[in-house]
This record gives sequence, C-alpha cells and structure tokens, in this order.
Amino acid sequence: MTLPTVHADTRPALSAWQRWTMLAIVSSALFLIALDNTILYTALPTLTAELGASSSQQLWIINAYPLVIAGLLPGSGALGDRFGHKRIFQIGLGIFGVASILAAFSGSSEMLIASRALLAVGAAAMMPATLALIRLTFSVERERNMAIAVWAAVATVGMALGPIVSGVLLEFFWWGSVFLVNVPIVAAALVLMLVVGPVNIANPGRHWDWLSSAQVMLGLTAAVLAIKTIAETPVDWLRFVASTVVAVVMLTVFARRQMRLNRTSEPLVDFTIFRNRGFSGGVIAAGASIFAIVGVQLGTTQRFQLVEGFSPLEAGLIVSALALGSLPFALFGGAILHRVGLLTLIGGGMVLAAMGALVSIYAVLDDSLVLLVISFAVLGAGLGASMSVASTAIMGNVPPRRAGMAASIEEVAYEFGGLVGVATLGSLLTLVYTRVLVLPAGSEEYAGQAPAAVLESGDAPAMAAAAEAFDVAYLGVLIGVAVVMVLAAVASSWMLRRYTPGTESQAYPENH
Repeated sequence: MTLPTVHADTRPALSAWQRWTMLAIVSSALFLIALDNTILYTALPTLTAELGASSSQQLWIINAYPLVIAGLLPGSGALGDRFGHKRIFQIGLGIFGVASILAAFSGSSEMLIASRALLAVGAAAMMPATLALIRLTFSVERERNMAIAVWAAVATVGMALGPIVSGVLLEFFWWGSVFLVNVPIVAAALVLMLVVGPVNIANPGRHWDWLSSAQVMLGLTAAVLAIKTIAETPVDWLRFVASTVVAVVMLTVFARRQMRLNRTSEPLVDFTIFRNRGFSGGVIAAGASIFAIVGVQLGTTQRFQLVEGFSPLEAGLIVSALALGSLPFALFGGAILHRVGLLTLIGGGMVLAAMGALVSIYAVLDDSLVLLVISFAVLGAGLGASMSVASTAIMGNVPPRRAGMAASIEEVAYEFGGLVGVATLGSLLTLVYTRVLVLPAGSEEYAGQAPAAVLESGDAPAMAAAAEAFDVAYLGVLIGVAVVMVLAAVASSWMLRRYTPGTESQAYPENH
C-alpha cells in the first residue's frame, strides 16, 4: 500500500482516541526496542548451552544490538525527515518483525548475532520516529508533556522488565520464544498505524550523511572489540592495539567531520550543544542509568542461575525490583519538575541510585538476598527519577533547529550507555572469573571454558571452584556499577547545580 507524502504541514487534527491510540502504537514499539536490550540476560545461560556459544560470542550476541543501534541512530533521524517519520517507522517495524523470526530460529551463534544486528536496524529506524510522531500527533502542550512522560516511563520499564519477560517465557517455551513474542505486537502496530496514523510528512531536500554513520559505527565496533580483547586470557595484544588504533582514528575522523560540516551544512552531531549544562547533565544521566541497569541485570541473572541454581523466572524476579522501584518515579517525575527542578530529580536521583548500588555490594558480602532486592529497588527509584526528566533536560535546552539532533543524541546516550555497560562489565565479569579461578588437581580440562560449562559439568570440585570465582566476578560487576553511579552523581549534580527548585529547567520547551 502506497502511503501519501506531504511536503507541508497540512495534516488534519486527530481525534482524542486517535491521538492516544497513536501513543499506544509508538509506546508498544518503544517497549519492544527497550525490552530487546535486556531480554537475553536471563536467557543467556540457556542460549550458551543450546548453541554452544563461547564467552566472546555471548558478548557479541548481547552487544550486536546496541552497537548497531548506536551507530545508525545519528543518521536515522535525517532519514525520517527526508522520507517521513511515519514511513520510516513502518519500515522499521517490518524489519524488526522479520529479524525477530530469524533470531528465534537461529541454528548457530553466528546466525543469532546477525539476526540481532538486523533487529537493531529496525530499532534504529523506529526510535527517532517514536518521539517525532508524538510531536506530530499532540499539538496541545499539556497533552504532549503527558505523552512524553508515558514514553519515557515505557522505555525505562521495558528495559527493567526484559529479564522477567524472558524468565516467564523460558518457564514454558524454548529460547526462541523471547524473540517470537515481538511478532504479534509488530503485526498489530503495523495495522493500527495504517488505520489511525497521521499523514506522512516528507522533506526530500533533507540529506542523509551515510559516511558519518559509517565512521561512528566502525569506531564504536573497534572500541567494543578492544574492550573485549583486553578481558581475554591470554590477551591478543596485536588485536587489542589494532582495534584501539582503529577506534581512535575513526572516532577522531568522525568528530573532525562533524565540526567541519557544522560550518557549512547540517552535521549529525553539533558538539557545541554540549556546552549547555542542562543538556549535558541529561546526557550523563541517560547514559549512566542504562549502564547501571544492564550491568545489574546481566550479572545478577547469570549469577543466580549458574551458581544458585535459580530458574530463569526466579532470576528475573530478583531484578524486577529495578522496575518496581523505577516505575512510580519515572511516571511522576515530570509532573513535579516545575516545582523541584532538574538538580533534585537528576542529581538527587543519581545520588539515590549510587546509594542503592553501594548497598548491593554489602548485600552480596553479607549473603543477604532480601537486602540485595531492597538495594535494587533503591537503585531503580533513583534511576527512575533521573530518567523521567532526562528527555526534558536534553530536548528543552537546545535551539529548535537542533531538536532532531538532540533527540538522536538522547537515544544514542541510552544505547551507548547499554553498549558500554555490556562491553565493560561483561568483559570484567569474564576477566575477574578467569583470573580468580583456581581449578583443583584433575580438573585442568575446564581451564579456558565458559563459566556455564564448568558450573554445569557435574565435576563437584571444579564446580565449587567456579562458583567461588563467579561470586568474586559478580561482586566486581556491582563495584563497577557503584563506581559509575558515584561518578555520575557527582558529575550530574555539578552540571545541574544552578537548576535548583523554582528555576527554569529548559530554555526551549517548544522542542517537545
């Protein structure tokens, strides 16, 4: 079916039920995008056993998704402007649905990694369009603010619920169900978009800078490879040096190209907007929040399944405390922003999150599951408060001509935070485990094998040694999360120190 293309803002006003149905459509798509960031954490031990994935392949199965999204996002907003956000959203939905089917029936680790990368292509196409379609649909400011609050809450809760949804599905179905669950939602969203979606508005004169997108993706891929390589035992120093050089060169070339384009045309990223402290504070909060979520979920779900013998559902329920803690603050943070200011919600939220992360370390040392769950709830509350208004801080503090760019940077901050979290903390988990593991005599055959292989080997002495090493590695992950949360709390509070109660939180509220 051919969609109409409009070159001017001639769209008719949508009725109330159409507007809120549109919000449900884009929110359901955003929920799937966020869910797929974390849904494999609970399923990873099962995937490892079924597909025989190595430690390196496990990280790429997780990392392929946020890596491709982060690389494509800066340019995908421009594609939406050029061809229309409705059209790009529908194309992204279709790609996401097809990739979900391919991932569900992958017969090898390599096929699953490729399918996850294709999933990311669809997600990257949809993400900027979700916010743009809200802006096109809601013309009344109060309604639009509420819609954006729901949008932010859905993104936060979607990531937090990933391990739980995965645990429930694995309790009754095979691992491919964690991908097939996307398909009916995608089909319903495609049909509803045809029925109630706004008119497609395109700008054929908008340029897509494919070269910059390729540069940033290559740089990010090389950076992730360098992080993964340094965590291996033994370290492949040639690959580490080569990937580090490629990362530095490509990201430097990308930055220089953006600064040059800023003087002559439209860059993907205008680095001068980071001079605004409200904008930068929001970016720090967005990236650090996702870093903490993926770190806690990745380490916790694996630790309790592999070491304690929990089922995927039981492991998912432990980290559900993040969602329970974050949901009320994510929903109501925007409603009280005008009274308490960005410093209280973002800076204070980061401080609360840091406290929760520090308590989680004590809970592990004390071997208290109850205290660990409470610490995750506190961590989630702090993250919910900060993420609820991070979008407002980012979008509301750039000039209107940079609104689309700000939206892309916001989404890159979320994806890059998750990407760095998985790459660094996943590599830290492997690094500490391999360095601490001391296998008993007669079990040397397990040296160099993935933790899951040793912990499920049936060799009691080897399993005991692996469990002890994995506990130390998990503690290292929580310490890493706590360090980042403390640094983010200090940085965001300093950046936002002038955004106190009673002060304006945004210079350009019309950007929303």
